[in-house]
Amino acid sequence: MPPFKIIVKKVLLSLLFGLLFGVALNEVTFYFLRETARAPKVIEIVIPAGTADKVARGESPPTIPDAMTFVVGDTIVVRNEDTVDHELGPLWIPAGSTASLPLDAAASYAYSCSFQPSQTFGLDVYEPLTLSTRLYGILFSGLPLGVMIALYALVLPSKKT
Repeated sequence: MPPFKIIVKKVLLSLLFGLLFGVALNEVTFYFLRETARAPKVIEIVIPAGTADKVARGESPPTIPDAMTFVVGDTIVVRNEDTVDHELGPLWIPAGSTASLPLDAAASYAYSCSFQPSQTFGLDVYEPLTLSTRLYGILFSGLPLGVMIALYALVLPSKKT
């Protein structure tokens, strides 16, 4: 086989191996981020009747989580079914009403919150995981690895038969 064809074969096989490794590595990583692999949506939080009394006793309302994960573009709608007004960060939710909080930027927030015993509510807002994000991850990890493998393959001597 002419030397040029051997070099091309080594480079192509190295790039293929690098991309396959990039796919494997990134898919494992994306598995742990699967909760952000969705389109933005409206998430409703209901403050049930009697929440203020439970919070005063140090109890957590059963339907309200301590912290939640969101994607950019989500909107939190808080419906207050309690007889007491409540607060969630910039929102003031009078008894029997609703308020909404659009999430426009990726960040971690810790809001003051009157319907949690800790008086705080944690929000983690991430960019949504899309197909293009996954492809960029594969290319940005797989191609450089493939190029490095190709360089090593070119430096190593070939077997002579």
